[in-house]
Amino acid sequence: MYRSETHTALSKNILYFLRWTAISIVMGTVCGLIGTVFGYGVIYAQRLFKTYSFMLYLMPVAGVLIVLLHQMFHEIGNRGTNLILESISSNEKIHMTTLPCIFVSTILSQAVGASAGKEGAALQIGGCIGNYLGDLFHMDERDKKVMIMSGMSGCFGAIFGTPLAAAMFGIEVISIGVAYYAALVPCVFASFIGAQISGALGLHGEAFQILHVPEFSLVPALYTVGLGLACALLSVCFCILLHETQHLYKKKIDNVYLRILVAAVLSIGLALVFGRDYCGAGFNLVEQAVEGDAGYLAFFFKMVFTAVALGGGFKGGEIVPTLAVGSTFGCTFGLLTGFEPSLCAAAGMLATFVGVTNCPIATMFLGFELFGFEAMPYFAVAVAISFTLSGYYGLYSSQKFTYSKTKTEFINRKAH
Repeated sequence: MYRSETHTALSKNILYFLRWTAISIVMGTVCGLIGTVFGYGVIYAQRLFKTYSFMLYLMPVAGVLIVLLHQMFHEIGNRGTNLILESISSNEKIHMTTLPCIFVSTILSQAVGASAGKEGAALQIGGCIGNYLGDLFHMDERDKKVMIMSGMSGCFGAIFGTPLAAAMFGIEVISIGVAYYAALVPCVFASFIGAQISGALGLHGEAFQILHVPEFSLVPALYTVGLGLACALLSVCFCILLHETQHLYKKKIDNVYLRILVAAVLSIGLALVFGRDYCGAGFNLVEQAVEGDAGYLAFFFKMVFTAVALGGGFKGGEIVPTLAVGSTFGCTFGLLTGFEPSLCAAAGMLATFVGVTNCPIATMFLGFELFGFEAMPYFAVAVAISFTLSGYYGLYSSQKFTYSKTKTEFINRKAH
């Protein structure tokens, strides 16, 4: 009896593995190819902005085109990444028209220097691909949710070049406290295949070198604890700023065209007053911070630029701007305390990222893939503290907290 049950269970597991391996190969390949095209589109758009200074003044034109595109595909009011999360947690429907909208809108936003990222767009593109392939393969709702998660991981891995973080992010981000491990094999395979394909086609992820990592001991640990505390507060402030700015735009300006035009004019004004370093995704700021050379208020300016652009309707996502905010804040913390600005920039980036995404395992993997393993103790301390103390705030209002961060208690609530 026992042997029969064991044999049956083993057979089911093998069939599950073979089935999802085959599906993941398809998913990773599609995500890798589409992600590569998208990645090169973003790179070309960023080069346009850097090469031609007049591109900044075309931001109102790009804004109007973005709204027109969304109207054409009936995507006005699309909730972006929140919709993708809700398609997994509460069966919301994803329309394939989301893919071309976010694809083109993100490239337009990058071309004119809007302070927006690309990884949020990658999650939406991947979610659309997963949903489409799930329909194509006539999957039931449960399997389709796995497809959407693996699509998110596949595109994230292809565009960002961090397959470990991408795999765990797709599993963790939906519901905090409960990881969807049924999607582990598809997410891991899709993210690595996507990253390998994009890498083979010349699209490589970012990597940074921390200038100096001291031996982990009591005094450096105390500095790291302080940084984690500060980044928890920073991440809460950033989430509130993003949500309240978007709410203010919608409350004061009903017309979506006027709303994005106001965002464009404000973004141009900010760039003229404070400089163009805060335009675009923000990896330039991350590089400066890791070199220990970020301005003291760079994190604040990047927060404002991002809230103004995204709140008004420009597209791309908040992830890379979050990394820029966290790294520049960490550098400032290091400069003010005299403790390793480069290391603080890296740890601050991760601590802020986990504070706004609530994905600690994915954040740790992201740190290893971007900076290597040498600073692991610092990353672990900063990430753990920021995750715990940032409360129930997050970039995505559809993200669910199934269990409390501080107690073994079922709470089942959404993020602020």
